[in-house]
Amino acid sequence: MSKCVKLALADGTVYTGIPFGAEGESFGEVVFNTSMTGYQEIITDPSYCGQIVVMTYPQIGNYGINPEDMESSKPALKGFACRELCQIPSNYRASHSLSDYLAEQGIIGIEGIDTRALVRRIRIHGAMNGVISTIDLDDASLIEKAKNSPQLVGHDYVKEVMPAEACDWSERLSKLAQTPANAPRQNLGEKKPLVVAIDYGMKWNIPRHLAESGCEVKVVPGTITAQEVLALNPDGVFLSNGPGDPRPLGYAIETIKELIGKKPIFGICLGQQLLGLAFGGEIYKLKFGHRGANQPVLNKASGAVEVTTQNHGFAISEESLPEDVEVTHLNLNDNTVSGIRHKTLPVFGVQYHPEASAGPHDSRYLFDDFIDHILAQ
Repeated sequence: MSKCVKLALADGTVYTGIPFGAEGESFGEVVFNTSMTGYQEIITDPSYCGQIVVMTYPQIGNYGINPEDMESSKPALKGFACRELCQIPSNYRASHSLSDYLAEQGIIGIEGIDTRALVRRIRIHGAMNGVISTIDLDDASLIEKAKNSPQLVGHDYVKEVMPAEACDWSERLSKLAQTPANAPRQNLGEKKPLVVAIDYGMKWNIPRHLAESGCEVKVVPGTITAQEVLALNPDGVFLSNGPGDPRPLGYAIETIKELIGKKPIFGICLGQQLLGLAFGGEIYKLKFGHRGANQPVLNKASGAVEVTTQNHGFAISEESLPEDVEVTHLNLNDNTVSGIRHKTLPVFGVQYHPEASAGPHDSRYLFDDFIDHILAQ
C-alpha cells in the first residue's frame, strides 16, 4: 500500500497524511461532521454521496465496524479523513476494523492531518471541492483536479443511491436501541397502517423506527410517481433523507405536489426540502452545512430545545414559504428552518434526523405525530 496520501482543496490547500482503507483517487465536496461517535453510521449514510467527510473528533475507529449498525448496504461517500485512526479496535460486536472495511468498500481514508486547521478553513471559506489520492502526489496536479472536479450543486445524486425496486421492510430496532425514549406509544389496533417510504437515499434506522411503531412499511424508489404511490393505497407517505441538491429532483417534487392533500406526509432532511419546494418555497446552499449529533433546535410550539442529529448542506428559505405553511422548528445556531408544517393538511417535515443513529432521542415523538395523523384520517 502507498505510504502517502494527499487531500487537495480547490482553494490550493494540500494536506499530506497516512493512507488507510482503499488506494486510488476520488473527488468530492469536502465537509465535516462534529459527532464524537457514530462514524459507522456516518460512513454508511447515503446522504454523503458526492462528499469527502472529515471527522472533528480526534480519534476514530476505536470500536471497529459491525454488521448491525449499517445505515445502507454500502458507503456512498467519496473519502474519509480523521486526525488519528485507532489501530486496535475493541468491541465484542465488531467484525471489521475501520481500515479493513473501507478497503473492502473501495473508500480512501487519510489520517495524520491537522483536522482542526482543515475544519477551520471550511468554516471560514465554506465547503469546497477536493480530491483525495494515493496515486497522484503532485500538489499542482491535485489542486488543478480539485478546481475542475464536478460541483455538487445542480447534480442529481439521488439516482446513484436509491433502491432499484420496491421492497417490504420488516426489520425493527435492535435490542440495544430499544430504550424508553424509542418505545412506541400508539395503540394501532389489529390492522397495521401501511406507510410507503419513498427512498431518496434513506438511512435504514428510519424504516426500523416505522416498523417498531407498528407500521407495515413498503420502501419504494425515489423516482416513483404519485399514481404509483396511490395505487398502493397507503395510509401515509414518508419522504426520506438523501444526498445533495434537491432542486434538480423535478420528478420527486412533482410526485410530492400530487400527493399533498391526498395522504398524510412526513419528510426528513432532503424529504423536508423537497416538501418545501413542492409547496412553492425556495432552497439555498448553506456555507458549510450542519453535520453532527449535537445541533440545538427550538420547537416553537412547546418552547423546548431539542438536541438533534443533522446532515445537510441546503436549507429552506423561510420568506419563500406560502402563507398556509408555517415554520415549526428553528436551528438555534443560525436560525435556519428546521421544521415546517401545513396549517390545515396533515403534512409536515423536519430538517434533522429523529431516528438519531447515532445521536440523541429528543425528537422520537415525531414518528408518533406522523402515526397520529394517519390514525386521524
